Amino acid sequence: MIPWIQLHSAKTPDGQQELRLKQRGSEFSIMLGTNELMNSRLSGSEEALAKLSCQRIAGHRRPRILIGGLGMGFTLRAALAELGDNAEIVVAELVPAVVAWARGPMAEIFAGSLDDPRVTIHETDVGQLVRSAPIAWDAILLDVDNGPEGIVHKGNDALYSVAGLAAARTALRPGGVLAVWSQGPDAGFTRRLKQAGFAVEEVNTRANGKRGARHVIWIATNSSRS
Repeated sequence: MIPWIQLHSAKTPDGQQELRLKQRGSEFSIMLGTNELMNSRLSGSEEALAKLSCQRIAGHRRPRILIGGLGMGFTLRAALAELGDNAEIVVAELVPAVVAWARGPMAEIFAGSLDDPRVTIHETDVGQLVRSAPIAWDAILLDVDNGPEGIVHKGNDALYSVAGLAAARTALRPGGVLAVWSQGPDAGFTRRLKQAGFAVEEVNTRANGKRGARHVIWIATNSSRS
């Protein structure tokens, strides 16, 4: 078996933990301690996050999409495939090294998606972009940490609080969608979405098509605003 080789490492935003980029042949992995955050062979649920969101806003003119978390680019590439030439996609990534890895060792996986004219990358907290302007986005896609129960950066918890969800709803255009990826179910998060005024759909999906770990995607629609 081909051994894993560590290519790079980077501190998490709080400086307390370390992300590690590893490679085995053509396969990449991003690790936090003993936890694998993502693997280049397992993209199904992240792609579903984009596809489900784009389907819900298919009738929107000149859609603006905000993606929280670049990761290995699965969600970004799926969104680009779903959206037309008039779309705009902004990706917020808090860890600059992740962007560097995307342009460096993992460039082949990203397949030029970062250079698509529809794409802008911001090395910042997605929460700042959510709070920066009201009625600005047709869809906000959050693939940040491991979902509402994060393990990488405690500051991410604010995204999933009632206040954070209310801010996301304010940032969405009428009929806009907040889509959230999670490694597993969270009944408390579903309740918070409803408290924030969203119409909520919970979708179960798999890490790799019909196989792999079971993940959850919440599709929360800003349907009550006119």
